[in-house]
Amino acid sequence: MEFIRVERVGAVAVLTLDRPPVNAIDLEILKEADAAMSELYADDSIGAIVLTGAGRCFCAGLDLKAVPFYGVERQHEYINLVNKVITETFAAPRPTVAAVNGPANAGGFILMICCDYRVGAEGDYPLGVTEARVGIPFPVSTLEVLRQELSHPVFRRLLLTGVNQTPDRALEWGILDELHPPADVLERAIAVATDMASLPRGPYNRIKRQVRGGAIERIESVIAGGEPMLEMWITDEGMAGAAGMLDSVKE
Repeated sequence: MEFIRVERVGAVAVLTLDRPPVNAIDLEILKEADAAMSELYADDSIGAIVLTGAGRCFCAGLDLKAVPFYGVERQHEYINLVNKVITETFAAPRPTVAAVNGPANAGGFILMICCDYRVGAEGDYPLGVTEARVGIPFPVSTLEVLRQELSHPVFRRLLLTGVNQTPDRALEWGILDELHPPADVLERAIAVATDMASLPRGPYNRIKRQVRGGAIERIESVIAGGEPMLEMWITDEGMAGAAGMLDSVKE
């Protein structure tokens, strides 16, 4: 695979997003993530999974240089695969731990939120969902995951303002479970995952379904009937917002 690396540490598989410079999500990395997850879930020797990013960024979300400018067919393929990968991660049949080594924005933030436990790096970097500022609505999977995992006030603030938060605020709001010096984040995430890998697998998965089952069922129901965002996901306004976001980054 070109953009996904998988390494083993005992019973733990460490899946690393590796698409420099910021591990942005496009159709190709989604396809690789889908394939990698399928392989990991089929391997009974893997007890837990750690998800992290290469370099100093966890994941900056969708690739604003590419995805908003896909043709209709590729947009549809992208959003359908987003729903699939997010749902597979959220309902993973193994404990999952996020090692948040740096910025996690938009789709990257949601991928982090999908994990069962989240270990973050200390520092000053952005965490949040900025879709409202770009002008791109949420696919059903991302919306339901955020609704399930965040308290209602945090859900409202993040989604309707599009303002990023600091790691300290994310810890305060229950978005992250722990903060550690950057050099210790992956090691700590692997330690948490190793402990969770020892939990009885069948009961753990049943408990996860009890906790997240309602959201998973809502996602699956909408996907089965056809994602309503397909026809209005990226509009001319959204493409203009993506261009503006890129300009602000350059400045």
